[in-house]
Order: sequence, then structure tokens, then C-alpha cells
Amino acid sequence: YRPQVDVYRSDDPPSLIVMVELPGVDPDDVEVVASPQALLVAGERGRPKDCGHYQQMEIDYGPFQRQVTLAEDVDPEQATATYERGILTIRLPITPKPAPRESISIEVTTS
Repeated sequence: YRPQVDVYRSDDPPSLIVMVELPGVDPDDVEVVASPQALLVAGERGRPKDCGHYQQMEIDYGPFQRQVTLAEDVDPEQATATYERGILTIRLPITPKPAPRESISIEVTTS
């Protein structure tokens, strides 16, 4: 099973939003791990119990793991995740970039 993932940037407040399609997955069975430059979503979509003998089988089941490399540094400690109607939405605040420093002269000396 390989869930579909969308990633987009929100400007107010500056965040990266990751949406993962997880229909039929219990949110308690999903693990979300964020670092400043990557996001990992892992879990398993199990088969329904007592489903008898299949006549047709098109729905994917099983363990999954998706790793997303993020285009901007984020603050994983401020990240939030919500699960609604089969969609996991993870909001990762973008870390403010430090202001560029002015040019600094460096004195060259001889040893």
C-alpha cells in the first residue's frame, strides 16, 4: 500500500502542509515523525476481518511508509496533525531564515 501525498506552502502563517490519503486507516495506527528537513508517515491499512473468499480484489492493504523531503526547514516541535475523513493533514511551521549579515572585512595577517 502506498498512500498519495500532496505538499504545499501556506504563507499565513508560513507553513508547509502535507496531506496524506489514508482511507480505512485507523489514526491510532499511524506514526508521524518530523525533522527540520523531512517527514516520515508510517502505518498499516489492514484487511477487513471475515471478508470471505474474494471474487475481485483491487484495494491495496498492508504496511506503508512515506518519507517526504521538505523544501524548507521547519520547526518539528510546533508541528500539528489532524485526521479527518481519511485525510491526514500535517502542518509544519517554517523556520524563519536568519537575516543576512552585512559584509564584514577580514584583516589578513602574515604569520
